This record gives sequence, structure tokens and C-alpha cells, in this order.
Amino acid sequence: MTQSHLHGRELLSEAQIAQLRERSDLVGALLVAHAWGVVLLAMALFVWWPNPLTYVLAAAVIGGRQLGLAILMHDASHRALFRNPRINDWVGRFLCGAPVGAELRLYRPYHLQHHRHTQGPEDPDLELSAPFPITRASLWRKVRRDLLGVTGLQRRRAQFGQAMGEGRWPARLRRLWRAEWPFFATQAALLGILALSGHAWLYAALWLVPLLTVYQLASRIRNIAEHAVVGPADDPLRNTRTTLAGRIERAFWAPYWVNYHLEHHLFVFAPCWKLPRAHRWLGERGLWPRMEIARGYGSVLRRAASRARDDSGGSGGRKTPRVQAL
Repeated sequence: MTQSHLHGRELLSEAQIAQLRERSDLVGALLVAHAWGVVLLAMALFVWWPNPLTYVLAAAVIGGRQLGLAILMHDASHRALFRNPRINDWVGRFLCGAPVGAELRLYRPYHLQHHRHTQGPEDPDLELSAPFPITRASLWRKVRRDLLGVTGLQRRRAQFGQAMGEGRWPARLRRLWRAEWPFFATQAALLGILALSGHAWLYAALWLVPLLTVYQLASRIRNIAEHAVVGPADDPLRNTRTTLAGRIERAFWAPYWVNYHLEHHLFVFAPCWKLPRAHRWLGERGLWPRMEIARGYGSVLRRAASRARDDSGGSGGRKTPRVQAL
């Protein structure tokens, strides 16, 4: 049981910890508005200038912002998005998590267990990092499955199947609605908004397609960078990783400071937008050489795909049906 956030309190001054604890309703609202604004602007770009290049660009940007919404839901799971707990949970559940198929109420206890037992036997996320390193060929197979929509369809099918359970179809459908109504409601709302704008087709072309493809790949890259091939579980400065990301990486698969994952584990109470500050303060304390820090996602992926022989049977970052819906 690592509880690295308890160790993190010993690394900075009380005044610095107090600053990291401060939340801002204005910043939280701006972050959520930014995520949705980027999605709508990307759609508008393709409507204004429709061609294969702008479609690929829009889909890539939207998939990254879908990950961004999941990251903001993650902040809400720590009650770090808004000061008011009710606003925090409502926005995190309905404006961030549900649109991308995640349920805050399920995610919070699961995720807090991950923080209590990071990289240990009781860590529910261990199955995501344990198979690494894998071979380059195995990694490329996973990337192809993500971009072809195979991963997204498998996860959604497992999520719905788990919600429905066994029995007759009327009962199964009722259980599905009870479990997934926030997802269905937010999809209907988004479709309705796009229909009112005269572009209902954008829902399938530039929401569902990125959700089933680019978002899956961005999530995989995030999972690999955070916990694959890191240091020992009992070292809170090395059992997860911070990846120093450039502008392109932050735009497409590392939005909202998610790359500062080591700082997040040390200071779980800090909103995402304060993590760069925590990183700088740790450097001023001379701790960077002791921390698991990578320079760019390329270096992480090369290390994660450094196995010489092909793997057989490892999940390689593919969640079991029990956690696919999270």
C-alpha cells in the first residue's frame, strides 16, 4: 500500500501544499468549456473546408479532447474540478464522463483503490502495465485495432453486456437503461444540438468515429506512459511517470496536463492545472534526478515496445470486461 500522496506532503512546504489544494470554479468551468469548444471548432473546420485532410485533422483533435473530457472527469473524481462537491460531481458526471461512456460513480472508488495500491498486487490498474515491455509488432497490432475501431467496439460491447446481464431481453434492456442512461442521454443531447445546427451527420462522422478510434489510441498512449515499465511499486517517486510533452503531444494525446502523472500521484488533491507548478517546485528541491521522468512520448513507447520476442496472451494494456467501462 503505497499511498504516495502522503509521501508527497513531506516533499514541499505547508504553504506550497496549501496552494496546490486551492480549487477554482472559474478555471474548472473554463477547462470544460475549452474541451467542448475545441470539439465544436474542429467540427466547424470540416464543415467549412471538407476534404480528407481536414477530416483526419478534426477527428484527431476531437479524439484528443474526448480524452480531455475523461481527464476532467478524473479531476472531478478527486473533487478537484470545482469547489462545490455537487457541482463538481454533476459536471464531472454529465458534461465530462458520460459523453465518452465513463461513469464517475463507478470510476471514483475504482480509481482511489489504484492510488492506495499503486503498482501493487491490489492495484486494479496493474493489468494495464504488467504485460510491458512488449514487442514493437505487438504494439503496432494494438494501434491498428484502436484505429480500426476494434478496441472501441469490444469495450462498448463488454460494457453493455455487463450492464444487461443474463435473462430475457425486456429485463436486460431495463438494466442497460438504468446503468447507461447518462451515456444515452448525453448522446441524444449532442445529436439534437448538431441536428438543430443542420449537421446531424457530424454526430456519427466526428463524434462516434473518433470515440471508437482516436480516443482509444490516445487512452492507450496515456496508460502506457503513466505506469508501463516504471520503477518499483514501493518508490513513490518512480512507481509512475511524468512525461515532458511538447505542444503537438499536448494537443492530440496529452491534454490538460495529464502528462504530469507522477505529480498527480504525489498530490492527488491538486487540480490538473496546478501540476506543472508542483513539477517545478519538486525540481527546485533537487528531486528530478530521483523521479521517473521521460522526455516525450516517443521515448516511452520505445521503451514499452523493447521486448525482443513476441508476447503471447498478455493484455498489453487492454482492460478486462470488469474495468473496460471505466
